[in-house]
Amino acid sequence: MSNFWNYLFGIIIIVLLVSGLFDVIDWKLNGIAIAIVFVFWLIAMYNAFVRLKNNVKDAWSDIDVQLKRRYDLIPNLIEAVKGYMQHERGVLQKVTEARTKAMGAQSVGEHQEAENMLTDALKSLFAVSENYPDLKANENFLELQRELTDTENKIQAARRFYNSNVKELNNAIQMFPSNIMAKMFNFKEEEFFELQEEEAKEPVKVSF
Repeated sequence: MSNFWNYLFGIIIIVLLVSGLFDVIDWKLNGIAIAIVFVFWLIAMYNAFVRLKNNVKDAWSDIDVQLKRRYDLIPNLIEAVKGYMQHERGVLQKVTEARTKAMGAQSVGEHQEAENMLTDALKSLFAVSENYPDLKANENFLELQRELTDTENKIQAARRFYNSNVKELNNAIQMFPSNIMAKMFNFKEEEFFELQEEEAKEPVKVSF
């Protein structure tokens, strides 16, 4: 949408300038017309930036919902496996610590780092669970594993949607002449939410 207003503004200004050069429209009227067009462009671009910022916020809210669902599942997972994995307290402790850090993350960058750590910790837990046949046959454990995989998939989908909105906002902030408006009203670029390539391609899972 911001690209549309950029192009429209440029075309109108060019038409007005050319018409002035060829005396189609009086220069005085031309100047008034250019001023009016500029004011309307400012209003349109400001509203476009507000809409883009709100789209990014809404997209992050979708991610946040799925992250919280993931955090809620992990205590149940720990409870389900600790009776079987009594000699793997270090693995369980890493998952708990990674969850705590992820829940305390504030910025997108902090979430990115913490979520990757949490995913690594969960991968280690599921890898170790391969050594416990009784655990792998536990219905509660299987259901929690399925729910975590489903949540991972939803996080990836929400992440892609968020990043597409961030890209649109950042492009508008960087492109001329909308970058002028961005500087005037202090619109800032947003961070992309990137996960490690391995985790992005392959959700947390365990083979049975």
